[in-house]
Amino acid sequence: MSKKCIGVLTSGGDCPGLNAVIRGVVKSSSQLGYDCIGFLKGYEGLHDPVRYKTLTPQNTTGILNQGGTILGSTNKGRFAATVGVSDRVEIDPELLAGVKVTIDQLGIEGLVCVGGDGSLAIAQQFHEYGIPVVGVPKTIDNDLSSTAFTFGFDSAVECATNALDRLHTTAASHGRIMVLEVMGRHAGWIALHAGIAGGGDVILIPEIPWTWENVCHKILSRESQGKAFTLVVVAEGAALPDGQSVGLERAGAQTQLGGIGQIVAAEIERRLHHETRVCVLGHLQRGGSPTTFDRVLATQYGAHAVRLIVEGKFGEMVCYQPPTVSSVPITEAVNQLRQVDPQSSAVQAAQALGISFGNTHADASPFVAKAERFERNRVPSTADLGQSAVLAFEIANAATADALV
Repeated sequence: MSKKCIGVLTSGGDCPGLNAVIRGVVKSSSQLGYDCIGFLKGYEGLHDPVRYKTLTPQNTTGILNQGGTILGSTNKGRFAATVGVSDRVEIDPELLAGVKVTIDQLGIEGLVCVGGDGSLAIAQQFHEYGIPVVGVPKTIDNDLSSTAFTFGFDSAVECATNALDRLHTTAASHGRIMVLEVMGRHAGWIALHAGIAGGGDVILIPEIPWTWENVCHKILSRESQGKAFTLVVVAEGAALPDGQSVGLERAGAQTQLGGIGQIVAAEIERRLHHETRVCVLGHLQRGGSPTTFDRVLATQYGAHAVRLIVEGKFGEMVCYQPPTVSSVPITEAVNQLRQVDPQSSAVQAAQALGISFGNTHADASPFVAKAERFERNRVPSTADLGQSAVLAFEIANAATADALV
């Protein structure tokens, strides 16, 4: 192995585009006369035991369109770090010392760390210890600050959009309410973009508080317009109306979120007595070939990471700031999450289309607000009806009044 060498590893949850980054690093390194080695199973391959393999343009041929990562990955292990300063978790100094020995012995001039917020927080502590690292942002959630997009996000949105396209036809055929649960721990980017692209009617995300009443109003307003089905898209990290998140079990240092789709579907059916079904995409959003956009973005990230190493710009994270790929300090990227702005143009466009975020009646349809004016003039015989019947009665009256105006 020559004295000039660049290392690369993939850490955290997998996503489409990881192999495109690896390929970008390998081919760019080769063009500049560097050898390249890939560490196996993320940061775990750096120490006791050291596990790696030599990467060349020849043995990475054909991986551009492959999902997953040829190096393997893990979101559990001995290395742990958290986002932010107040809740910072320090990596064991003995581990850091061991990694430094590995880097020095292998003659690695720079280590490309590909990962999400937790993985990049580890890279930041490496940098502070004097280990030459650069970061590449990877998360389907698209919630890393300082970059407009992370690779894997576009592929995840395409997966969720395709699911909505399929759910649309079966929901319409049976007159059902379909709830699609998508990933998004802290941010609702996937739910928002897929909901718009896939014709969702209700979108529930972590950034916008919502109520059961408003969701039900939207469903019933659609019924009053002759639309017997509704598509609800919910991000796994969206809190329930009482503020509680839904978690299943521990996954590394964090709780594995999931299950809110089942709760939303069950509560809608309980309140409205409408047939409701739930579909949880889960890891389907992480698998498969990357989209064209993700292939191009990931390849640029890999090439730019090598450039940062050659220029000696360590402790930096590659980022996409349209129209260029550049870099920012890793610490800037991991100390703050990038969430959906409730006042953003995408949210406003969705509301203009009549999509409900469950936060107000008015965003459901123009006549729902009129329905509320009829509440104080209810016909007494509806007093003993269930909530869903009352809502349906009020909205039907509102629709009739609207037609007479």
